[in-house]
Amino acid sequence: MKNKNLVNTAEWAVEYALKCGATEATAGVSEDKSLNIVLLNDGIEKLQESNQKSLNIDLYCSNRYSSHSTNDLREDSLKKFIEEAVKMTNYLAKDEARSLPDRKYYPNKDLLSMDLELSDSGFSSVDFENKIGLLQKMYNSINGKSDKIINVTTYYYDSISKGVLVHSNGFSGETVDTGYSIYASVSANDPNGGKPSAGHGCTVRYLKDLLNPEEIANKALERTLGKIGQKKIDSGVYKMVVENRSAGNPVGTILRALGGRAIQQKNSYLEGMLGKKIASERLTIVDDPFVKKGLASRLFDSEGLAAQRREIVSKGILNSYYINNYYGRKLNMEPSTGSSSNIVYGYGDKSMNELVKMIDKGILVTDFIGGNFNTTTGDFSNGISGFYVEKGEIKFPVNEMNISGNAKNLWANLLEVGNDPQVYSSNRTPSFLFDKVDFSGK
Repeated sequence: MKNKNLVNTAEWAVEYALKCGATEATAGVSEDKSLNIVLLNDGIEKLQESNQKSLNIDLYCSNRYSSHSTNDLREDSLKKFIEEAVKMTNYLAKDEARSLPDRKYYPNKDLLSMDLELSDSGFSSVDFENKIGLLQKMYNSINGKSDKIINVTTYYYDSISKGVLVHSNGFSGETVDTGYSIYASVSANDPNGGKPSAGHGCTVRYLKDLLNPEEIANKALERTLGKIGQKKIDSGVYKMVVENRSAGNPVGTILRALGGRAIQQKNSYLEGMLGKKIASERLTIVDDPFVKKGLASRLFDSEGLAAQRREIVSKGILNSYYINNYYGRKLNMEPSTGSSSNIVYGYGDKSMNELVKMIDKGILVTDFIGGNFNTTTGDFSNGISGFYVEKGEIKFPVNEMNISGNAKNLWANLLEVGNDPQVYSSNRTPSFLFDKVDFSGK
């Protein structure tokens, strides 16, 4: 038992809720500590430290359901809090689908004993000077390298989170995870007008796994200066390469349509598509909660459902939705999980540069700007910036353009998947090459 005090609080809260009249209850208790530092040029602009404990309790009173949270964990306060919560829940309408998951969906002891290496034991020993030093290294690597630089902003963030989840029907699980992030952002003057900006960074579980701060800074500067001279090109239908760090945007047109709520309410263009082709055979998407040091790795989800590796899309065929306990009952389907963990892909054998060389005339998209997506129809529209490509060579930067279309057509026209997963993300997207994408420009 790693978090004895948290466990005791969660178990007590569940027992007291039952004593007050709840038929079932779930209590989650967490303890979080984080530090956020922002340097603008060489001066500290923001310094924020947070220490917080909280309790969230889900109550089931004869199929009446409510959820409540508090940061006041004193026993007397919790008693009053839980008593009032149970009273309020009894006024709600019944919903036969509201009950805890069947115990068969909880993780077994072997799964709960697995070590996913999510917690850096040296977290508390990293001193403040070292953290500031990472930011100063990034700034010093950029400062003075171009007379077009306006500002350099560098960011450091770390956190440690401990949590316990207890269900009244027998589940109990604990989590401990750490995280570190560094990021550099640069803004510059464009002689043709405008003030382009760009950044680069990484997020990891262990301090030792952070990228070299000078490497991050130089990449941020390179991205920013590469945007100088941006312009529109003629509207048309082009091939499109999407850089790995931005490829989560088009992937979202699939993942956002897979939730149980959207399926049950028929607000998803993928409703009824299990076992059917929804994309080019080049696309394979896997939800893998067991990635060591993964940013979304887990042994169980927020409902206590056992983690499982699932192939969401296999060579273009849709295999699985994200179905939580409640919508599983509504849909008469086996629950899997209501949220994604690490998303990995069936990667190809070409780098992003090799994908670019395959384009006779097209656009390399490096950023998506705003936009919208309709989960019911699959229609989307996004602003983009990036580079115009001709005969396999990058010619000049582009911006103030839009892409639009339907997710079904977009993914049917997927030509290639890159070999370059974005490992500093829970969504480990590669670069993608698409055919026949509608661009609006001048």
